Amino acid sequence: MPVYQNIRDTLSAARSALPDPERPGRVLTAVERLESSTRLDGALGPLRRAVRALPLGGARDALHGRWLGHAVHPLLVQVPIGTWLSAAVLDLMPGQRRGADTLVGIGLAAAAPAALSGWVDWAELRKPQMRVGLVHAAANVTAVGLYAASLSARLRGRRGRGRALAFAGLTAVSAGGALGGHLAYRQAAAVNHAEHVPAVVEPGWHPIGDVADLPVGEPVRRQVGETPLVVVREAGGAVRALADRCSHMAGPLSGGEVADGCVRCPWHGSVFRLSDGWNVRGPATAPQPVFETRVVDGRVEARLVTGPHAAHRAAASA
Repeated sequence: MPVYQNIRDTLSAARSALPDPERPGRVLTAVERLESSTRLDGALGPLRRAVRALPLGGARDALHGRWLGHAVHPLLVQVPIGTWLSAAVLDLMPGQRRGADTLVGIGLAAAAPAALSGWVDWAELRKPQMRVGLVHAAANVTAVGLYAASLSARLRGRRGRGRALAFAGLTAVSAGGALGGHLAYRQAAAVNHAEHVPAVVEPGWHPIGDVADLPVGEPVRRQVGETPLVVVREAGGAVRALADRCSHMAGPLSGGEVADGCVRCPWHGSVFRLSDGWNVRGPATAPQPVFETRVVDGRVEARLVTGPHAAHRAAASA
């Protein structure tokens, strides 16, 4: 009986140490306050303009991850975080100095492209996301500084100082990672905001209005159930339809500009091909859901194109 009592006491103590599921924890409360705080807003505009002014050319879309189909920043951060965590393990083991030092150096080298991709993504976020992202970046910059100092101390033979600085850096990068998780999973930064469309649109053809009511070359908003579409009637008579909410940050494509067979999002400038929804320019990393259309007795009907090659089939049928 005493054994079972000890087990119950241990489990009770563990439960009391966990956050109350009925109330937000202190960490979440603090981060939510950060989302709404205006203290950092004076720095957001100048930093955004500086990042957007970087002469990156086509590399900007590559840093967003358009070639990958989703953000590349989470992939790149695995290298510095992984090497620094591995270095911490080796620092706790005897005779592993050279391996730990090498891993710290590799992490520092890998931090540069990871940080650049993060800043490029950050410059295209909404203000609450940018506030959290700025603190996320500050924590990671602090970590880089600590690891650089750690490597310098190690090379000068000050092993104890080097290890202490590295553990401080690991703490800072862990805090930055937690804020990065909040950005991705709580604030939906750099996720596909049009992914849900195939799940909510009923199969089959849906009326979206009279063809005569569609101005040539101008984007207009129409509805299929609860899903908004951007519809464009082209000069040759073809009617194009895409999901209206931009896959990048849910901006209204129907408020954008049409040129060269594409529509440009008014919020962050992502460009989508009207014929198949393909994202020809970022920051969007995912294409738009595309609808094929037909005209029956002067009325336009639209049907969601689904399947593994939906975009190409939509273009072929147009």
